[in-house]
Amino acid sequence: MLAPPLRLLRLLRLALAAFWSSYLAPTCLWLSALPRRPSSLAAPAKATPEDSTTTTPPPPPPLVPLSVNYHFTRQCNYQCGFCFHTAKTSFVLPLEEAQRGLRLLKEAGMEKINFSGGEPFLHERGNFVGKLVQFCKQELKLPSVSIVSNGSMIKERWFKHYGEYLDILAVSCDSFFEEVNVLIGRGQKGKNHIENLHKLKQWCQCYGVAFKINSVINRFNMEEDMNEQIRALNPVRWKVFQCLLIEGENSGEDALREAERFVISDEDFEQFLKRHQGLSCLVPESNQKMKDSYLILDEYMRFLNCVNGRKEPSRSILDVGVQDAIQFSGFDEKMFLKRGGKYVWSKVDMALEW
Repeated sequence: MLAPPLRLLRLLRLALAAFWSSYLAPTCLWLSALPRRPSSLAAPAKATPEDSTTTTPPPPPPLVPLSVNYHFTRQCNYQCGFCFHTAKTSFVLPLEEAQRGLRLLKEAGMEKINFSGGEPFLHERGNFVGKLVQFCKQELKLPSVSIVSNGSMIKERWFKHYGEYLDILAVSCDSFFEEVNVLIGRGQKGKNHIENLHKLKQWCQCYGVAFKINSVINRFNMEEDMNEQIRALNPVRWKVFQCLLIEGENSGEDALREAERFVISDEDFEQFLKRHQGLSCLVPESNQKMKDSYLILDEYMRFLNCVNGRKEPSRSILDVGVQDAIQFSGFDEKMFLKRGGKYVWSKVDMALEW
């Protein structure tokens, strides 16, 4: 005979109560006493001020423009086939604006300024660059002021007016055969580049300016032996560059030069250096050392970034300041130091016989 439904329900409730009191209740009490593990899905704890100060990395130190090359003009009276700063504009800043930018650079830590082009002595027959040189030495009191020039337009009267303010004059000369200089494009009708080089050396000696020579080693001069001529001229430094391609300047569709025919291999460059290794004034710069180790300002005072093989300008330091602009310069400070970019560059510290 089956039990009534109410009686079965009562028996089931009694059985469940017995099971709870005997097994489930003690187990729950035991589990509640265990230490809790943090859930992986729990929201992260909010950082305290102390935490944020220990985990936030410090800002990078500001870049110091120790040595700057200011190409204030792109105009030139020569037609060097490998030129990597060509006459794409005729713009030159007003003197007061250029001086304002130079003062900003000095305040940011600049110690050396080099004026280049184009040809620096072409604008206002050298008076513009002379005034900049005087301003940098007399007003800004920079340790080193230098110029790179092809030398063709420098007159002795310039040295009489501005020579005392100039530390180093670097004159470009790629060969001691006049026909090779003409072939390269470093020449002017009626003027002998090599004779002029010797005249400039004498003026530098007379007016207390350190004399330097820059040479670009290329397909047309890589076999030349220049030992005798360099010893005779005795420059404080002989900077020897490997011919470099820069897209948009001397390579590519929008370039004003086609320098591919001048390019030499690394092995050719090393052979030239080996031939002249006995000269203590030799300062070699391969493509690798040269490309990103210079701080270059263009005619608008924009830093030029060459990391990608072409010159990509920053905004002008006159508009955004030095630190904002220099972040886009692509400057490789380690390579700058490795190539000997910091040297004795003030003439008062050079042991020279004037």
